[in-house]
Amino acid sequence: MRVIGVDPGLTRCGLGAVEGRPGAPLTLVGVGVVRTGADEELGARLIGIEAGIERWLDEVRPDAVAVERVFSQHNVRTVMGTAQAAGIAVLCAARRGLPVALHTPSEVKAAITGSGTADKKQIGAMVTRLLRLPEMPKPADAADALALAICHVWRGGAQSRLAEALARATRKDARP
Repeated sequence: MRVIGVDPGLTRCGLGAVEGRPGAPLTLVGVGVVRTGADEELGARLIGIEAGIERWLDEVRPDAVAVERVFSQHNVRTVMGTAQAAGIAVLCAARRGLPVALHTPSEVKAAITGSGTADKKQIGAMVTRLLRLPEMPKPADAADALALAICHVWRGGAQSRLAEALARATRKDARP
């Protein structure tokens, strides 16, 4: 399974792609950040994020997209920008018919480090180790995007296969 993880943000939108399956070593496909200027108009920033995500989807050709689920933070302005960037990622994937999964930061942290309260340095260190990288991906948004993709391969992929198996079994049971 090849997954693009998206750590949404208006200034820096982290993108990371991995390939693998649960229980097997993972492979780095790519990592980067789409940047927009804080002085740019909102519409232009969203267009820039869309163009960057579309380029990644064209180049990586993922099986799924994992996006960080935006939740309440203290700074409403930050939450709004993050939610808008997340919406762009979901839209780009949906436009191509790709499955999209939303993972909470705590879920990703727990999947990667075993602790839902891990800090960014711990996430980066584990991503580096899991992907056998010579150094930690920078900025942190890029490492977070890889963590999202890894989380989805390990958790989302298994959940999707279970749901598909259940649907097949239900269809078989419904036949006369």
